[in-house]
Amino acid sequence: MYWCKIARTRAEYAEIARLNYDTFVEEIPQHQTNDSGTRVDPFHEQNTYLIVLSGMEVVGMIALRSERPFSLDLKIGKIEEFLPNVGKVCEIRLLAIRKAHRNGRVFFLLARALSDFCLEQGFDSAIISGTTRQMKLYGQLGFRAFAEPMGTGEAIFIPMVTTRRQYMDSVAARLQAKRRLFVPGPVALTKQLAAPFQEPPISHRSAAFREIRQEVDRLLEDMTGMTPHLLAGSGTLANEAMLAQIKRLNSKGLILVNGEFGRRLVRQAERVNLDYEVVEESWGKAFNFKKIGEQLETGDFHWVLMVHGETSTGQLNEFHELTDICKKQNIKLCLDCISSFGAVPFSLEDVWLATATSGKALGTMSGVAIVFANHEIEPDDNMPSYLDLGLYATDIPFTFSASLLESLHHALKAYPVRYELLNQRINKLQEDTKDWPTLAMGYPTARTFQAVEDIRFLVEDAHLSGFELHSASSYLKAQELFQVSCIQPEFEKDWDHFLEFYEIYYRYHVKEKARHSM
Repeated sequence: MYWCKIARTRAEYAEIARLNYDTFVEEIPQHQTNDSGTRVDPFHEQNTYLIVLSGMEVVGMIALRSERPFSLDLKIGKIEEFLPNVGKVCEIRLLAIRKAHRNGRVFFLLARALSDFCLEQGFDSAIISGTTRQMKLYGQLGFRAFAEPMGTGEAIFIPMVTTRRQYMDSVAARLQAKRRLFVPGPVALTKQLAAPFQEPPISHRSAAFREIRQEVDRLLEDMTGMTPHLLAGSGTLANEAMLAQIKRLNSKGLILVNGEFGRRLVRQAERVNLDYEVVEESWGKAFNFKKIGEQLETGDFHWVLMVHGETSTGQLNEFHELTDICKKQNIKLCLDCISSFGAVPFSLEDVWLATATSGKALGTMSGVAIVFANHEIEPDDNMPSYLDLGLYATDIPFTFSASLLESLHHALKAYPVRYELLNQRINKLQEDTKDWPTLAMGYPTARTFQAVEDIRFLVEDAHLSGFELHSASSYLKAQELFQVSCIQPEFEKDWDHFLEFYEIYYRYHVKEKARHSM
């Protein structure tokens, strides 16, 4: 199996020096021979090396640097004299692949890794001293000459440049393998769920649209026992619309927090000037509903707000005990079910308001915000019309994408069978990762891990190898956590490939750790 990573160890740098010698001393005679069989690049300390391995063996590399002057600056003068609009630029050097592995796969893996890394670093363009022997290869990366050839004999080189746009239009970009996704959104669409976006648009005022909408409403009501209100927007909009209804109560409430999305509810509540108190547990700790019930009895509380699926920690906050408490005390329970809706079956019959979205576990494109209510909602002229759920109760007040609605319709028809599919997936994920050398927390559609020493760079190197784990959110970065989600449509096939990668990756780093300690 070929995989890619950033070189970080002495052993890897030694392999790079040998490959550098074999390629640029013996094969392409750019430098003098020596008895060591290695060549350390003059810019080694400034280089970032992306390497490709076949199993445990380094078989390809490419280096880049951004510190000036570039080697090309020293050869032809400042490159800005030739490329005045070059933007933030890096220099690419030392593209080399072992002869036995020049089958295209290593090159395209390096090309994608290079593109991903440059994008992450914010580079607008890249330059290279291209050997005349590899012009076709450079062309496949989108490189074009920007100055006359230089050098002599077999060491002639051509100054070349590629940009983000040139790379995206290149052969390498078109032929690179698809990314294998383990993120909780956005979700790659199946052919069935993507098909509505290829159809001619229909008006949200048409009879055809209303027919689909009625069926969607019926399916949503069957799943929850509540009346759905559909808005064009994200889950954040659904929460804002729910909070606007809570605001109408003109009363004090309690917000429960045990993770990032509970904190998000507090921030949203603050923006609309709700009157509230907060009960906060440590991240991932379950709420003590008995104590919460006692607190509700001591204050003049009229509503409670809680996240059902706290994906930041992998906590599923069961709400049925809280529902009983709220019913006894005549308190309105409101739930953020954005990440949990569609992941596990549950009824919302005794909940006052709840939110969901078309993305996440349902498996279709985000863009439909859903607010469920167990009561009739009247329009309110004192709130922004787009947030006024009363307007949505009897009409389709604003523009709504028929394609999004139809895709959501197809997604909902997959239930209740999809519940079992997701359950099978999470069970497999839990079983396959039970021996990972890291702390793990479970959730119906994802597993959360801490990046301990042996897999400290797993997320970064997996990304360069074509596997997308979830780690970009600030709350994950702050705690050095990453997540693996099982909601993507090709999870089973992609997960088998990732397990193969992980096994090699972990063995490789255990071996590197042992080398380093010798």
